[in-house]
Amino acid sequence: MSTAPSPFTSVPTGFPGLHLLRPRLFRDQRGTFVKTFHAEHFAALGLAFAPREEFYSVSARNVVRGMHFQAPPAAHAKLVYCARGRVLDVVVDLRQESPRYRKVFGRELNAAAAELLFIPVGFAHGFLALEDDSTMVYQTDVVHTPDCDAGIAWDSIGFAWPVRDAILSERDRGFPRLETFATPFRGGG
Repeated sequence: MSTAPSPFTSVPTGFPGLHLLRPRLFRDQRGTFVKTFHAEHFAALGLAFAPREEFYSVSARNVVRGMHFQAPPAAHAKLVYCARGRVLDVVVDLRQESPRYRKVFGRELNAAAAELLFIPVGFAHGFLALEDDSTMVYQTDVVHTPDCDAGIAWDSIGFAWPVRDAILSERDRGFPRLETFATPFRGGG
């Protein structure tokens, strides 16, 4: 275990297993340096996370991506952050035994604050781009498995999205609504 102070502060979200992480920002005349992952410090926070894949998306203002997850047996936890621009990041708890089952957590993520959101297995995730060219980075602990890729309708989760005329993919338009969705996630965090 590292003896250095943790580069992260965990901020309570009210959802078991869901962590908002504030990294230490190192700023000087050159710019900013941010550590986005450290296995030992994550373990010290109780986050058993071993990234297997990383990718990013770039979105225009008013794009909604979501609400996505991978179903068992390829369900994954993910770590997300906004590397450029601003997004309204949103998750919904799909874990049937969770005290927060079907409840929503939303938070603005932006490049300036560099906050990260650790999303455990059993959550659907999505976001609204608040600026053009907003860039979201995702790390997952399971490789993308197309047969397990799933989602629920973004506008069915009981969240007041601050957007009119959202820009969506055809795939995201076709997801089932939360009220008709049979969750495959049994745990509760």
